[in-house]
Amino acid sequence: MLYTARTPKWVIKLFNRSVWDMPDDEKVIYLSFDDGPHPQITPFVLDELNKYNAKATFFCIGKNVEAFPEVFQKILHEGHAVGNHTFDHLNGWKTGREAYIGNILKAREYIKSSLFRPPYGKITPWQHKVLLQMNEPFKIIMWSVLSGDFDTTITPKQCCKNVIENAKSGSVIVFHDSEKAYERMKYSLPIVLKTFSEKGFLFEKIHF
Repeated sequence: MLYTARTPKWVIKLFNRSVWDMPDDEKVIYLSFDDGPHPQITPFVLDELNKYNAKATFFCIGKNVEAFPEVFQKILHEGHAVGNHTFDHLNGWKTGREAYIGNILKAREYIKSSLFRPPYGKITPWQHKVLLQMNEPFKIIMWSVLSGDFDTTITPKQCCKNVIENAKSGSVIVFHDSEKAYERMKYSLPIVLKTFSEKGFLFEKIHF
């Protein structure tokens, strides 16, 4: 599986109208969680965040919000931000133009947010342009640090190391509240929260 924990600069330049990180003038880190909500895993994440008064951003799949509305409402009730992650977790590189945009708009019926993150980070220049130019445009949120929790070939310790060694002020970090990622995320998230809290960092949700 080919990816890097820290997003390369050339990738950022390619889609420079996306958001890759946040301002770094304060000691703040931006945790994000993709692919939920999940009836058991998302509550685990919320409980861990609450221990540190940490806020985060959850990029939700529309069909999961439809299936688990009470978990989605818990995310909102506890003061976190939510974003659109398509209705069916579509790969933009493998999906036709109209079908991709339509799937995002379907998800928007359940997820009232201007934030959008493409599943797998895969989006075409045309899709990207359309989302930015809508009457109610999206902010396309990517990331600066990828935990790799989705990668079943790495250990939980390596996943944690990916974040600890690469995160800094303003970093947008990707975890997943999904069954595939759970083993590595469950190990890493508490350590990341503790480590950076002890260094004086705060954890905030993405906002504009």
